[in-house]
Amino acid sequence: MDLSIIIISYNTKSLLEKCLTSIYTNFPDLKVNTEVIVVDNGSKDGSCVLVRSKFSQVRLIENITNRGFGQANNQGINAARGSTILLLNSDIVVLDQAIANLYLFFKIQTQEIILGGKLLNTDRTPQPSCGPQYSLLMIIMALFFKGDYCGITRYSPLKTREVDWIMGACMMARKSTFQKIAFDESIFMYMEEIDLQYRAKKRGVKIYFYPRAQFLHQGAGSSHGRATPILNVFRGFLFYYKKHFGTGKQLFLRIILVFKSLSAILLFSFQGKKYDREIYIKALKIAVS
Repeated sequence: MDLSIIIISYNTKSLLEKCLTSIYTNFPDLKVNTEVIVVDNGSKDGSCVLVRSKFSQVRLIENITNRGFGQANNQGINAARGSTILLLNSDIVVLDQAIANLYLFFKIQTQEIILGGKLLNTDRTPQPSCGPQYSLLMIIMALFFKGDYCGITRYSPLKTREVDWIMGACMMARKSTFQKIAFDESIFMYMEEIDLQYRAKKRGVKIYFYPRAQFLHQGAGSSHGRATPILNVFRGFLFYYKKHFGTGKQLFLRIILVFKSLSAILLFSFQGKKYDREIYIKALKIAVS
């Protein structure tokens, strides 16, 4: 087996159907032995029934409970038979020959790499999906100065280039690379790909962004509402800094998160936005816990 495509699914039946359909529609016969593996994290929306009835060629791994993004990906990677692994989110739609383009570029590399394609929003505008390391300065820029929107903390290059991280929605690497590094299973969702790539770079693995392979990405397909991404990003930053950096930087990070929470609570209280205010009250509790 040459290539294993692994998709994690959690209550994303309609998105999963679009994803799988796009894979089989837009991946030509390149004499590449390919398998598709869906790891379902205990979906209750009929996702597994869909796979079994409409995509019988897919290898389906059914978890009883939601094991999270990292653990489910490790599960799929270990079960994969391909020497190369492509991790895709279930809210991805493959465009044109994106997988073929990504795979052919990957196979000509002589160094050990993790490779990501160019993600697009549903209106086909570029979706910032790679960026620099999350230093404290970059976190400040992201939280207070809309760094993601200004192209400072997250961007979508026009040319192939080395970066510090790519989004976990589309990641290709050798199976041996993923197994050697592996996702930290104590991170349930968010920041796990940042952690993995930080550790990979410390071991000499290069991270590349390849814009000639393009994918539509809806984003937050398994998240419900605005609260979950915000709270999990707070948890992810705290975990990441506790794991990789000293107490001084950890304290500074907490101060940043507390200030962000308090400023958001005041702003949304003034604007009468009760729902958003409640989100940041919860975020504040995470920052000080």
